Amino acid sequence: MVIGATGSATEPLARRMARSALAVELSDFGPEVVAKAKLCLIDFLSCAFEAGGHPWSRQAVAAAHPANDGATIIGTSRLASPADAAFANAVMGHGLVREDMHAGSISHHGVVVWPTLLALSEQTVMRGTTLLTAAIIGYEAGARIGRALFNTDLARLYRPTGLVAPLGAALAGSFARGLSEQAAASAVAIAANTSSGLNQWPHGGGSEMYFHPGFAAANALRAIALASSGALASETILEGEAGLFAAYRRQGAPDDIELFAGGEAEIMAVYNKPAPACNFAQTASQAALRVSREIAGTDAIERVIIRAPEAAVRYPGCDAKGPYRNALQAKMSIPFSVAATLARGEIGEENYASLDEPEILRLIATTDLQDDPAFTAAFPARQGAEVAIRLRDGRTIRHSLPDVVAATPQEIRSRFRSAAGRVIGADRAQRLEQAIDGCEQLGDAGLIAASCRLEPPGQILRTAS
Repeated sequence: MVIGATGSATEPLARRMARSALAVELSDFGPEVVAKAKLCLIDFLSCAFEAGGHPWSRQAVAAAHPANDGATIIGTSRLASPADAAFANAVMGHGLVREDMHAGSISHHGVVVWPTLLALSEQTVMRGTTLLTAAIIGYEAGARIGRALFNTDLARLYRPTGLVAPLGAALAGSFARGLSEQAAASAVAIAANTSSGLNQWPHGGGSEMYFHPGFAAANALRAIALASSGALASETILEGEAGLFAAYRRQGAPDDIELFAGGEAEIMAVYNKPAPACNFAQTASQAALRVSREIAGTDAIERVIIRAPEAAVRYPGCDAKGPYRNALQAKMSIPFSVAATLARGEIGEENYASLDEPEILRLIATTDLQDDPAFTAAFPARQGAEVAIRLRDGRTIRHSLPDVVAATPQEIRSRFRSAAGRVIGADRAQRLEQAIDGCEQLGDAGLIAASCRLEPPGQILRTAS
């Protein structure tokens, strides 16, 4: 089949998107797309396992209601209602600020799509092919809507992930559950009514950012459940006079939002972060690392100049120069990330362990963050940055990168094995990775989620066909 929009342009966008999504099969995608989906799932689980002990993760788990026939909360022995499990898993997946990123929609779709589908997979039998196809659809729908909806002004006020990822996850879940075209369109519309997430947290030093994908995943599940029970919602939810685009963008929606336009899948535009920090701090940190290799120490640095796309400079918290109340503010700050990389000569979680290190704070005070016209013009297709340091002897050392260097598959798998191995043991982590790699052969994809429990029942990691 040819993937793309079907139906009349006079039909509501949600209906057209639902029809297009429900007609998709895994065989429509090339092996690189399927492999990318598997890698994104491995990376999501890696983050969730590693962040399980963080305060926001513990808070999300504590808020979950136990349920004997519920869904798995990753890295625990607990089962909870599907919505509560999805909430907790989304928070944990977001807990390192190292989740996968789709720059064109300024959103993290994986931390909403995967918790939604994993919870559904434990409630009804779902084949591995269905899980993968649904995930690709979820990334696609959220990314396409986000590309059309967001600009830098809107992103300063509202969290993109919270606004568009619920819609993508709702459509993914509708496919996974085998809903009708009308029900799928209603699920998307109900999910759009839950779009939320304010970007005040970088200014106030709050931690609510971690919970945004949790609300999105839980709301997507409720939207799917309501639609599957016959609830009808406004199919003009995107383009209507009080729909998503009118409410948030303050302008009309595009005439069409085509899924898999030109046969291209948006999941291929997703990159996996190398550093546990804001998307917009990634490339600048990588450039700073290259600069650090050319100096013996930071004592001789007189000034730091960072150039980045306008979207990066304007995103809330990215220009923050302190004081930093918590690690999240530091992880959002491009000046902090660059200064810490220069001072420590590495990129990693430990860069954000100390918020009052004198040399890092000195470097931040000398930093000038500028938007660069060339980087702005190339964004979001490419996310470039440059770091230049002026030394006391008058020399300048600079490094520029045209785009972020994503974590490699080997790096993603290595950190998964480390994080999962610490929680469920190396042997079980290996078998879980193998199950994901062979996902197409799974007759019951629910074993992936169940395998993330601390004390799984005996059937976990069985070979399903």
